Amino acid sequence: MSRSSDRPASRRRPKKRRQRKKKDLGGFYFSLTQIAMACILIGACFLFYQTGYVQTVVSLYREADKVMENSTTADFQADQSGEVYDMDGNLIALLRNDRNIVYLTSDEIPDTVKDAFVSIEDHRFYKHSGFDPFAILRAAKSLVSKKSITQGGSTITQQLARNIYLTHTVKWERKVEEIFIAMALERKYSKEEILEFYINNIYFSNGYYGIQAASQGYFSKDISELTLSETAFLCAIPNSPGLYDPLTHMENTLKRRDLILQNMYKEEMISEIEYDRAVAAEIVLDRTKTSYTRTWAHIYIYERAVRALMEATGQDYETCHEKLYTGGYRVYTSIDMRKQELLQNSIDEQLMDYNTLNSNGTYALQASAVCIDNETGLVNAIVGGRSQEGILTDYNRAFMSFRQPGSVIKPLIVYTPALERGYSASSTLMDTKEEDGPANATERYAGAVSLRYAVEQSLNTTAYKLLRELTPEVGLSYLQDMNFSSIKEEDYNLSSALGGLTTGVSSLEITAGYAALANDGVYRLPDCITMITDMDGNIVVMPDRQEHPVYEEKAAREMTDILEGVLIRGTARGKGIEGMPCAGKTGTTNDYVDVWFAGYTAYYTTGIWIGFDTPRGGQSLAGSKYPVDIWNEFMTAIHEGLAAKEL
Repeated sequence: MSRSSDRPASRRRPKKRRQRKKKDLGGFYFSLTQIAMACILIGACFLFYQTGYVQTVVSLYREADKVMENSTTADFQADQSGEVYDMDGNLIALLRNDRNIVYLTSDEIPDTVKDAFVSIEDHRFYKHSGFDPFAILRAAKSLVSKKSITQGGSTITQQLARNIYLTHTVKWERKVEEIFIAMALERKYSKEEILEFYINNIYFSNGYYGIQAASQGYFSKDISELTLSETAFLCAIPNSPGLYDPLTHMENTLKRRDLILQNMYKEEMISEIEYDRAVAAEIVLDRTKTSYTRTWAHIYIYERAVRALMEATGQDYETCHEKLYTGGYRVYTSIDMRKQELLQNSIDEQLMDYNTLNSNGTYALQASAVCIDNETGLVNAIVGGRSQEGILTDYNRAFMSFRQPGSVIKPLIVYTPALERGYSASSTLMDTKEEDGPANATERYAGAVSLRYAVEQSLNTTAYKLLRELTPEVGLSYLQDMNFSSIKEEDYNLSSALGGLTTGVSSLEITAGYAALANDGVYRLPDCITMITDMDGNIVVMPDRQEHPVYEEKAAREMTDILEGVLIRGTARGKGIEGMPCAGKTGTTNDYVDVWFAGYTAYYTTGIWIGFDTPRGGQSLAGSKYPVDIWNEFMTAIHEGLAAKEL
């Protein structure tokens, strides 16, 4: 029994020894592996350090920390589109640079937009701290299994860091810094803030940055008005704005829309019914409101807005110009788009037979015009040239071009000043030719005439003699008081009585001068900016209307009475507005190089110039023809329905 009991025991003992031996051997190899791995890791770290990578990473971390130290919400609200409104509060233009951001706060962004981006761009957005290694693994797996990446390896926070603070250059250093900045962003801002910044700054192709600009650009609607399908469609674009551009690759955009909707359904962000309806919905782009008709008024508005910002902030032109196009300002103006269109159409129709082109393709014969509201002194319409398909330069002749004014200057520097110094409408003047003096346009002379007659018939002789009596210094001082900007020292001579100025005057200046006569001699600096606010509605600019008396009230009123006769008996006879008292003056330079008409009612003052950009004469361009015809057509239209009002 004893032997039989000993036999199993003897058999078991060698087995235990073998197990222990294997265990010891396995432990040895495991330890050896750990030692080897540790050596490799230490070696890698040594090489990493020796090659300078450690120092680079530390430097990148410090740089990211410095970036976040100086970070403010303004970093994510830069390059915002401004908006321009007409006098009725209608949006007429976007102020935009290379980027077109219409910024929305988090509570203005629909939840469907947030859910769509999280579902397709960053599944674990609300769980990670800026960097998500699982996302990289998912992207790699997708690339291997499907040969495409349906979800990127970069988190939403990383993408934001890259878009705002970094470039898109593919280098390991940029990727490391991107991760550091993303993690720092998560420490400084909330998830809702990061999502807000991201959605407002990503690119939606075709010049649209941010979901609101994209919604307005592709559907002519605010994002709050879009359907679930349309929302997902837009959210498909930023992943690859070229590949998913809906204007050129609609099929690609639709496929990614469907993927987004599928992800949202899986995440229970939408119901099955919502998913089915959204996938089946047809996408119809509507770009009718993506652009605003650019007029000559826009050029004037932009310039005046920059100047207004300069006055308000004390900053230089370039700085204020940049702010205007990137600061998200709201610019409110006195421009009346109906009057703007009417004035443009009047010019185009009257000059339609003149089709000769300059070497640059623009019409050789040009025009400019300004309409001022006499109640406010503000510009309602300003045209800087003829309409021409495909051509609208930034050169607005109405305030940028200076031309010889001819006889239209006479009431401003000769006759009204004379009325202030004892002359009257019935005063006698001598219409005779002097040896060294100017000739009348008709080359006829009437001898003794009244001042009223001299103005109505635009006599050169009488104006010349009166300015000699007044002196050019006195006459031109009135233009200086009305901000005429191009008066030169050489202009202080008697030829200025006939509009012979070195540089000349602009249509805006002439119109504002006549508006002063309509306003009982009180000059108001012409402008079109009524207010500028920031995107939150805070007032940035509230212009202080500059006005001061230039002419005595009595003299201005008598001059108006005289100028009424120009449209009844004088050089513009028969061109008055039926049933509406009006006054005005023609102007023609030598050889009809520049022709003018400036006139007013109690309601509006309008000045018109016609001529060639490269001065040359044209007998048919008399001041009593095209300028006054344009004036009559336009002023008749804008006075329709207004009660007759004495000047």
